[in-house]
Amino acid sequence: MADKKYPFKIKQKVVYPSQGVGVITSIIERDLNGQKVPYFVIYLEVTDMTIMAPVDKVEELGVRAIVPAEEAHKALEFIGEIFEPNPSDWKLRYQMNMDLLKKGTIMDIASIVRSLYHRSKVKELPIMERKLYESAKKLFEDELSFALRKNKDEIETLIHKRLENK
Repeated sequence: MADKKYPFKIKQKVVYPSQGVGVITSIIERDLNGQKVPYFVIYLEVTDMTIMAPVDKVEELGVRAIVPAEEAHKALEFIGEIFEPNPSDWKLRYQMNMDLLKKGTIMDIASIVRSLYHRSKVKELPIMERKLYESAKKLFEDELSFALRKNKDEIETLIHKRLENK
């Protein structure tokens, strides 16, 4: 398998939308209807879980490399910007944010964190939205931590400062 071109390398850190930051531990082949199908084996430390993703489906699944530091800084700036509030109907808001989470770019995740943080300042979030906020914030913190090479506490402080516009 070493002669094939893959979008990621073994030991590369990647973001798996709605799951978190993981590391590619290996590339294995599995037999599927008589065909050899290559899979990335991704270990997610935060949940101590291993996921197998078919190599030809990673783009569709939204698996991507950790963003460069410059893009991480842009996302951090973005969460501190003024924005139009989301719809007041929480179900509509929830669906919009779930769609963003599935797309999984760092800016999508930043958008969820920003809008739900500010919404929670106005009115307590429903349980499902609160869980969505917590998981989006965790994803955001994890990726920023790796992209900016800072520990989780420093990242949490940076995010909070930007959200509070300080």
